[in-house]
Amino acid sequence: MKYKLIFFIVCILFFSTCTKEIYGPNACFTENVLPIFVSNCAMSGCHNSKDREAGFDLTTYDGIMKGVKSKHPLLSDVYNVIKGNNPSMPKGKYAKLSAKDVSTIKLWISMGAQNTSNCTNCDTSNFTFTRVNTIMETWCVGCHNSNSKGGGFDLSSYDGVVTATDNNKLLGSLQHLPGYIPMPQSGAKLQDCEISAIEKWINAGHPNN
Repeated sequence: MKYKLIFFIVCILFFSTCTKEIYGPNACFTENVLPIFVSNCAMSGCHNSKDREAGFDLTTYDGIMKGVKSKHPLLSDVYNVIKGNNPSMPKGKYAKLSAKDVSTIKLWISMGAQNTSNCTNCDTSNFTFTRVNTIMETWCVGCHNSNSKGGGFDLSSYDGVVTATDNNKLLGSLQHLPGYIPMPQSGAKLQDCEISAIEKWINAGHPNN
């Protein structure tokens, strides 16, 4: 009876720990996973298509998969360097990934690390700053924040995003127009729906809503 009780308690602790790490049922590669790598790992001199630090380009599915063992996060290099209280990546001045981001990557690998996209419907009618800010946090804030102003821009605040809209800089970069630095850096262009939301917000006078 004593051993059964111990086994029961261990099972509860085990499943509680596992459940705590899962923030949501979805781990879509294009919409949930790729932005984490592009925003936090593909800065200048790091893991992008140009620099390929340690041989890794983390801006594409194929590049990320070089460090992934499908269904086995603990055997995957890209997961092992970001997990724990003292992860080795991102290094230097860059902030460590949030617990949610680490959990999303772990969940995606555990689910089979598929190259999935368009997992959710894009709401073309929503162009509030709340929506724009979510896009910035997903794709841009890893490089453009108050501690690391990539290109001189801090996109982690309303005022910073508004400043970046001057002279069409933000939209031109996101649309990959000639004469502008394409963003996200070294990554693919954002989905048309996301760019459209930002454009509508700018045309509406960038309200803080």
